Amino acid sequence: MGAIVGAALVSHVPTLVMPEDDRRALNGGLDTTLFQGLHDLRTQKLAPLDADTVVVIDTHWFTTIEHLVASHNVRQGLYTSEELPRGMAQVPYNFRGDPELANAWATAADQREDTWITAVDDPYLPVHYPTINLLPFLQGNERWVSAGICQTAEPEDFLLFGELLAQAVATTDRRVVVLASGGLSHRFWPLKQFREHEGADPDLHLRTPEAAAADRHVLSCLARGDHASVLDFVPEFAKHAPEGFFGHYLTMLGAIGGRDCTLAGQQFGSYEAVAGTGQAHVWFDV
Repeated sequence: MGAIVGAALVSHVPTLVMPEDDRRALNGGLDTTLFQGLHDLRTQKLAPLDADTVVVIDTHWFTTIEHLVASHNVRQGLYTSEELPRGMAQVPYNFRGDPELANAWATAADQREDTWITAVDDPYLPVHYPTINLLPFLQGNERWVSAGICQTAEPEDFLLFGELLAQAVATTDRRVVVLASGGLSHRFWPLKQFREHEGADPDLHLRTPEAAAADRHVLSCLARGDHASVLDFVPEFAKHAPEGFFGHYLTMLGAIGGRDCTLAGQQFGSYEAVAGTGQAHVWFDV
């Protein structure tokens, strides 16, 4: 019987894969703590678990009429971002997938009338940088599976998507880590002001003070394992446009217990601003 053995909310921001000199140039000579934070998360948490599969809830993969999960045997190629080709161009990637788990996840919804999950192994299915940018930091010998964010889903739909992932894992022999790859509040600065706000200090560069306060409230709840309060705050948090409708976190939470989850989070790196958005890495021992 398989089990989810770890979970994390992780940032995937493009600055992570920039050269160090460029990262420092954007941040007054200081490096972002998010860079070393991901390395530390791998060393201290992910690697010791010896997980079989990493499931990434990818906030740039938007779906509409169903949840989608990649079910390839292998995904490899060169990745160029349509959003930021200056910084992410022809990046090589190569990782094993987990068709058995992906198909089990889709099958978990087959007899339901309240949700739909489709597993896809089309070789031309695009990949996105919330998955690709994590690989240099976190990839080991695990299989990697990406799942999308359904843009018509509501919070309870994301929670159910995660719950069905846990059910699917239990039907396999896999040790699984779930990574919610996305940010907190997610509004960018207007183009004319953008380059004035590329530093990491959230008190200077978050899009609004209210968004920073909302992010810090969420992080404080996660630190003490009060996921029920985060769920209650989701309607208020929506005013600050959390990335992916916060579906990455909600799916992860559904997989590790939903409202009843009391796992306390350990933060790796600081809470930082990236171009007006709120970013952090938070690990949960399951």
